Amino acid sequence: MLRISLEQKEAAAKVTLEGRVAGPWAAELGRFWAATGPLLGSKQLSIDLRNVTYADDSGKQVLSTIHAQTGATLVASTPLTRQLAAEIAANPNNGDKEFQNADGE
Repeated sequence: MLRISLEQKEAAAKVTLEGRVAGPWAAELGRFWAATGPLLGSKQLSIDLRNVTYADDSGKQVLSTIHAQTGATLVASTPLTRQLAAEIAANPNNGDKEFQNADGE
């Protein structure tokens, strides 16, 4: 399961993730971002990974794409989330990816 929370302020936005960024939950994060990202405009984004318990390759792909598109600050605190943040930040080639909808289109 994955919980996605969005907190917006005047010049900043924070996405907090809790749980597993894997399989259908990674796809849900992609749908969330496709719907929400354009609405944030030029706000400085941070992604709070502190309560992520696991991310598979598809989850890392979605997170890398969001990071590449926005330059988001990645917030991590545990060895697992620090490693995840390092992998996301080190994958700059995902900025041109677009997310597929639930039908794979």
